[in-house]
Amino acid sequence: MVMLRYVTGWFAPQAAGPGVRPSDGREILAVPGARAWTVGHDMQETVLDAAPDDTTLVAAGHCLATPAERRAALTGARTGDLRHAVRLPGSFLTLLWSGGALRVAGDRAGVVPVYWCRQGGVTWWSTAAAPLAALTSTTPAVPVLLADLTLFGVDTQLDHARYEGVHRVPPGHALLLRPGIAPSTEGLPQPGPFSFDQGARRLRDALSTAVERRAQAYERVSADLSGGMDSSTVTCLAARLRPVVAVTYTDAHLAEDDDLIYASRTAAVVPGITHTVIDARRHKANQFDGLEDPAALPVTDSPSLALGQLAVKAAQLAPAAAHATQAHLTGRGGDNVLTTEHSFYVDQFQAGRRWAALRGAASYARAERVAPWRVWWQLGRSAATSYPRALDGLARTIAGPRPLAVQRAARWEKLAWCGISAAAGWLTAAGRRAVADLVHARAQAAGPHEGPAALHDRLNLEFMAGSHAGYDAIARQLWGVPIHAPFLDTSVVSACLAIPSYDRTREGIYKPLAQTAFDGLVPGFLLHRQTKTAFTSSLYTGLATNAATLRRIVATSTLAQAGLLDARRAAADLEHALAGAPAPLADLHTLISTELWLANLPTRATWWHSDTDRSPV
Repeated sequence: MVMLRYVTGWFAPQAAGPGVRPSDGREILAVPGARAWTVGHDMQETVLDAAPDDTTLVAAGHCLATPAERRAALTGARTGDLRHAVRLPGSFLTLLWSGGALRVAGDRAGVVPVYWCRQGGVTWWSTAAAPLAALTSTTPAVPVLLADLTLFGVDTQLDHARYEGVHRVPPGHALLLRPGIAPSTEGLPQPGPFSFDQGARRLRDALSTAVERRAQAYERVSADLSGGMDSSTVTCLAARLRPVVAVTYTDAHLAEDDDLIYASRTAAVVPGITHTVIDARRHKANQFDGLEDPAALPVTDSPSLALGQLAVKAAQLAPAAAHATQAHLTGRGGDNVLTTEHSFYVDQFQAGRRWAALRGAASYARAERVAPWRVWWQLGRSAATSYPRALDGLARTIAGPRPLAVQRAARWEKLAWCGISAAAGWLTAAGRRAVADLVHARAQAAGPHEGPAALHDRLNLEFMAGSHAGYDAIARQLWGVPIHAPFLDTSVVSACLAIPSYDRTREGIYKPLAQTAFDGLVPGFLLHRQTKTAFTSSLYTGLATNAATLRRIVATSTLAQAGLLDARRAAADLEHALAGAPAPLADLHTLISTELWLANLPTRATWWHSDTDRSPV
């Protein structure tokens, strides 16, 4: 069984081939000095277009473009211009072979990332980092894992992956490989800026295309129908073209909210929806079920929070699996592109709209029951501080003996450039030094031009893209269900993020961009829903149900054994959560996922075979 879907290849025009190829790989590109394979992709998921001058454009994954759109992209690509190719509808990897050079680009969100490494004079690249790490026998980059656990507002990976020696191409960039020249990255031109109305029109077209072409491409389609605006919009758009099996998940806690009411109402008025309700009380599904044996868990390329939801997702996806769905559509990513972080007040202030920023920040302070002067103070501080300087300050804070106390005394964190989570209190002195060194390195490389909200929106989007990729990998391995997130397609992301963060909001209106863009496409009551369900209660129940397993995972922590994390402090927070007391639930979830991932890393023989026969290398 293929563990991960990925695309990989090598570039070595001035050296002999490396003599290995990916296990279960299907070759999609073979030109002088370069080869590429897909692993886990169906034949129809790869499209290749070639020009008379040998320029070759390959899309691997969910490319939804028409032949005419691909030909137009190929015309532009013959000059090395990838902008049209990467903006084709869908979520996929793009390869461009032209003039002896190879360009490799993922999507803008990071659902399809690009990594690369050097070995023996050959440049290898891949959409998964784990195979490259296995090829070069490298270990996880522990400072990055610690930073993922303890920081916000920091590009923890930047151009490095979660493995030592494996580089990452930032989303929105392409890897450029040329003979005799070191690998480099080049930024891909982005559209915009757009006004609110321009962006809304582009979003309407982009999401409609993203959903409807999936509905046209697959005979059997299913979808999440949570009752929220995002998943409901995707479901309604798909049902316009094809019958959809729509699933609503509920449990003892969610039943007290209005998700099921909205989902049922939607299914009742939109033709083409077959509605199924999954109640966890009948399926006996809890968060954190099924984690007793890490070796039996599915493989992901990075720590995945979905590992803590295996039983819940199994129950939720059971109707889709029974339907033999070819595409299960979700609203994942909608929150990331339709809304923005509260730090948009800083971006607004920096853009010269100072009175509007101050008035909005005061309203926000009142809603949060915080004195306005505290929010204004942080707004002014962030507006007057460059990102590199903020990172330097964060590095000094982390390096100190009491980073949590320093941060709490210094700032109103939601308007800050960056900061630390409660998990920073679990770090040992060695752990604090490792994270501080990483932050200091990021400060040296950080650009000063991005505003805090634009930064946070980008990082949150990349986090969601990685989370979606992990969930998709798990769902394919365990239940044979491919997970799609149309809101994370490049064309949708570009339409939304080209609107300045402070223009995507309207005081007192929930997701105004969606209300404008999707008017007439979905029932009006969905667009004007003002509530959003929290899942905290379900987490507490799952923690309590699986207390023994979770205690063992924390007590045997790999990070603690390395002297970087104090397991006793983490265990104390876990005990608070088990008792139903306030606790850093998100940090505990991240720690558990990270420890499970570290305990289950595949070996080199899992990924690679000799290029002359089928035996492992």
